[in-house]
Amino acid sequence: MNLQDKLDAIYVRFEEVNDLLMQPELAADRQRFVRLHREFKELQAVVEARGRWMELHGRQEEAKRMVSLEKDHEMRQMAEEELADIAPALEALVLEIQQLLIPKDPEDAKDAVLEVRAGTGGDEAGLFAGELLRMYLRYLEERGWTYELLSATEGSAGGYKEASIQVRGEDVYGTLKYESGVHRVQRVPATESQGRVHTSAATVAVLPEADELDVQIRDVDIRKDTFRSSGAGGQHVNKTESGVRLTHFPTGIVVECQDGRSQHQNYDRALTVLRARIWDKARAAQDADVAEKRKSLVSTGDRSAKIRTYNFPQGRVTDHRIGLTLYNLPDVMNGQVGKFMDELRMAENAQRLKDGTGE
Repeated sequence: MNLQDKLDAIYVRFEEVNDLLMQPELAADRQRFVRLHREFKELQAVVEARGRWMELHGRQEEAKRMVSLEKDHEMRQMAEEELADIAPALEALVLEIQQLLIPKDPEDAKDAVLEVRAGTGGDEAGLFAGELLRMYLRYLEERGWTYELLSATEGSAGGYKEASIQVRGEDVYGTLKYESGVHRVQRVPATESQGRVHTSAATVAVLPEADELDVQIRDVDIRKDTFRSSGAGGQHVNKTESGVRLTHFPTGIVVECQDGRSQHQNYDRALTVLRARIWDKARAAQDADVAEKRKSLVSTGDRSAKIRTYNFPQGRVTDHRIGLTLYNLPDVMNGQVGKFMDELRMAENAQRLKDGTGE
């Protein structure tokens, strides 16, 4: 099937989905509505690109016709110039369409839970984890996405031992998923009297948010324990057992939330994190299988891989997966981390195009 046939077939499906979304009875089937709405948004991007491709392709064919049939030298020269202008624009558009046609991970459009944990390096690792969280919060604000703190445990010298946030927006997981892995920092800690550079690390995990349609948790499969909160939220947190710990028996996953102002709020937040972790664990085996079939920047099945180094003495940040180094570390730590995500997405798509199937 050539490009024209593919685009025409997608246009027909786009019209079908549009008609289905207009049907009143769809409101009673939430799962089908969500699925169709996601498909509509994906197809819409291709249909818009199809419109631009048809316009450029039509101009190209008309210019070719003039070059071959026009007897007036000046008119023929104008047509040749038109062809020269159209060729690179059409080539770039075809590449854009090819990337749009790569089958998307259905999780990409979902909201996400982003977790940051201090790794090796003691107090310095906790401080770095706190700086990473601040970096992401600045980035989210710039994107216009919203977020909510789900849980946090402060480090003894500042920063965080661990912190989880819920992020909502457009294509959140598909954008942030490249951040999962070990982030390494090289710098002189404030407590270092000899001025020696130390290496510490923090781990970032980005999980697609799973709702009741994705993960069904039975009451008999979880144990709920309550405890007195010690986090922020006002003096009342120490007087009542508002902290919630959920243990999921089938997977052994344990989640604690204590930063909400009530036990009910902490329970809801803990469920959000629990669903995301269950869903992520279920995908891990699948990701490992995918990694065996094709080179992938995100589906490696190894969450312990070192992905990025932040070198403060040299002011540089290096992503080891694509060999990209930026010498604007202060800007990156202030939220300008999108360059890495964009380059990683392009590298991933380029690899999938090279593989041919996009699968």
